[in-house]
Amino acid sequence: MARRKAIIDVGTNSIKFCLAEETGSGSYTVVKDTNDIARLGEGLKETGLIGPEPLERNAQSVANFAAEAKAAGADEVVAVGTMALRTAKNAAAFIARVKELCGVELKVLSGEEEAQYSYVAVMSGIEGAADADLVTMDTGGGSTEFVFGTAGKIVRKFSLNVGAVRFTEQYLSQMPVAAEKLAEAQAQIKKELSEGGVSGPVKFLVGMGGTVTSMASVKHKMAKYDPDVIQGSTLTLDDINAQIADYAAKTLDQRREIVGLQPKRADVILAGACIVKAVLELTGAHELTVSDRSLRHGLMYELFKK
Repeated sequence: MARRKAIIDVGTNSIKFCLAEETGSGSYTVVKDTNDIARLGEGLKETGLIGPEPLERNAQSVANFAAEAKAAGADEVVAVGTMALRTAKNAAAFIARVKELCGVELKVLSGEEEAQYSYVAVMSGIEGAADADLVTMDTGGGSTEFVFGTAGKIVRKFSLNVGAVRFTEQYLSQMPVAAEKLAEAQAQIKKELSEGGVSGPVKFLVGMGGTVTSMASVKHKMAKYDPDVIQGSTLTLDDINAQIADYAAKTLDQRREIVGLQPKRADVILAGACIVKAVLELTGAHELTVSDRSLRHGLMYELFKK
């Protein structure tokens, strides 16, 4: 049987699981790709700590995915953590609990490493990306990673603590969202991204991560998520503005009814969409090409290449 490997990517908002099988010469095919919106970053902003409930819930989720990987014949299970585990003062307690439950040693990636793997995923997955002057953005619950590249070479990469969970908690938790709250959130997001170094002009902008793929799924009214339709599809500034207006006008229950949106993502999708809008405006890009592949696929590519 061909070698199988699994990656568990523990984010601020969701845990992503990817199981893949080698197809020869370092390439692979995805057997399963799924997520669990388990909210590790719940309340992290206020306390600087992962609360006991989110800690246990997320550690159990990692253990479940690890067990699934082993049952499916994976010879290697790699678990990585991102923003929430870079900032939580008790990240070590979470890592220890994961190890205790399933024996997997979780590694916390730096923002730079996270950006690097995302870029590799785009290079290996989007047509024309390897030759283009492009910018990739990977926006998540806790942070957004940017890579500026030219002809397959990274020119600069950085990670900003601009994520959907914090802006939801700070500005957008009352739904429907008041116009002035939305304007405040948008101004603050734009300010932080601009001060962090997001600028244009950009010829080719590629977006990835749950916010971007969810927005594409909503655009396509996709009751069942189909990565092949999402991969390489586009979101224009008009698409993004229309979704922002729609999310802002709805109650949480109404958002949960939107076709193509995971109900558990309904509360943070507006903040995520505002981050995407600000990036387009700051870079002068008219549209965004969507990559269904992100960090975990870039890491998988590197694992099989070894």
